[in-house]
Amino acid sequence: MSSTSVIEVFEKLPKNQELKEQFLRWQCRVRQISMRETEGRPDDAISPAVTLLGEDEPMGHIITVFSKWGEYNKTPEMRQMVKATNDPAQRREKAIRFFSEMYYQAPREFSDVVTATFMPGSEGAKSILDAGECELHYAAYNQDYRVHCKVIALSEQHPLYQSTWWHNVLFNPALNPDTQILAFEPDWDKSSSTAGA
Repeated sequence: MSSTSVIEVFEKLPKNQELKEQFLRWQCRVRQISMRETEGRPDDAISPAVTLLGEDEPMGHIITVFSKWGEYNKTPEMRQMVKATNDPAQRREKAIRFFSEMYYQAPREFSDVVTATFMPGSEGAKSILDAGECELHYAAYNQDYRVHCKVIALSEQHPLYQSTWWHNVLFNPALNPDTQILAFEPDWDKSSSTAGA
């Protein structure tokens, strides 16, 4: 897959639109809970199991980032929090406060494309990209989502790359500058849930 691929996500209206909306509402709830109760530590609601297309067993779990899109994008605010101080503890404290308050209040402001970071040269990232498609399995808080995704490597210029980068630097000041960021674009008509959100 080309790293310059452009994700076309915001004009889609899948037949399974209700599943998409349920998932967005659920992700907002669980991420706000994570920020308020565990200082943003990722759990199974944020770290789905990844099963490659054609495989029966998951290859492992990834930590995903859930980003606002278009006019709702908050990358400038995240960048400012990073640049305002060199103290990692202060950055983290500001980030937790920022994400705990109003950030996750409006699910419609979020892209349904989640992203994840990988170390340079990651074999896991290569395997996922080579497969081209995968299933993300979220199972937490009595919810179960199996989200079929197309996988794309993002260029540094892509808005979701920038949002993911600055979000993660807030919590990990040692983030490798050559970090690879993959985007997981859902096909909601091939996805499913065994719980109501």
